[in-house]
Amino acid sequence: MSKRVASVLVSGAMVAVLAACGSGGGGGSADKGAGHKLVVGFSQVGAESGWRTANTKSIQEAAKKAGVELKFSDAQQKQENQIKAIRSFIQQKVDVIAFSPVVESGWDTVLKEAKDAHIPVILTDRAVDSKDESLYASFLGSDFVEEGKKAGDWLVKEYAGSGGDVNIVQLEGTTGSAPANDRKSGFADATKGDPKFKVVASQTGDFTRAKGKEVMQAFLKSQSKIDVLYAHNDDMALGAIQAIEEAGRKPGTDIKIVSVDGVKDAFTAMTQGKINYDVECNPLLGDQLMDLVKKVKAGEQVPRRIKTEEGTFTPEQAAAALPTRQY
Repeated sequence: MSKRVASVLVSGAMVAVLAACGSGGGGGSADKGAGHKLVVGFSQVGAESGWRTANTKSIQEAAKKAGVELKFSDAQQKQENQIKAIRSFIQQKVDVIAFSPVVESGWDTVLKEAKDAHIPVILTDRAVDSKDESLYASFLGSDFVEEGKKAGDWLVKEYAGSGGDVNIVQLEGTTGSAPANDRKSGFADATKGDPKFKVVASQTGDFTRAKGKEVMQAFLKSQSKIDVLYAHNDDMALGAIQAIEEAGRKPGTDIKIVSVDGVKDAFTAMTQGKINYDVECNPLLGDQLMDLVKKVKAGEQVPRRIKTEEGTFTPEQAAAALPTRQY
């Protein structure tokens, strides 16, 4: 056998071995041949808020820029839709599955199906409460407990030295979701040291502006004294502002408002004195996600938890940031 032929055969064998390694043990679209486009199945929670719209846009634009084929599914805030989408991605043999879970629990079965198909899963924005961490490769997103704590810390400072009870109403996010659970607990941890802080009413507004307004209307009718509104996201806070104004009261003055997200509409409300403090939750995760997708598919070691960098805003800081705000 000539050296040239031997060299070709060895090279061919190496390519075959590399292709087998890259396929993740037989799953994913890597089996379709060399040079194929990386395919990612992404299941989004829905389009319930300005934050979510910005998050979706960021992921779609980043995928296009990275040369990744994105199979996108909108779950419309229903877990059953998301599970169907993930199973569809498995059947299509995508390279990587990424999703932002509607709620924390109930994912083990479908994630086990993805694992058995050798398709890695990345969690974005929201976590799951599975005890089996081998079911997903990494979680990219915010620290929701810390966000709630930042909101509570501001409130403690705002009322430092004041006497009398501080009656708080809370607009919670979607029941069972990670941000709703964590923002609630972080806020409670920050305020529990002073008994004057009393949450007199707390109910889900489902992260939507319409529901936030509806629930705030009910709070205003049922509670004789409300000092503070803590909203788990800006869209609910903006809906609540409408309810407060329609009731003849002044948001930001008669009822102080602290919220989470940091979207443009909320910054505008802050410049008008209607929101007193906003904790940032950055939705622009697209570039980080695409980088993570490529590393996971290549078999690289990645952190189990990747946090996004975020800040907090007073009305003055919001006014300065508003002209260049991307979301």
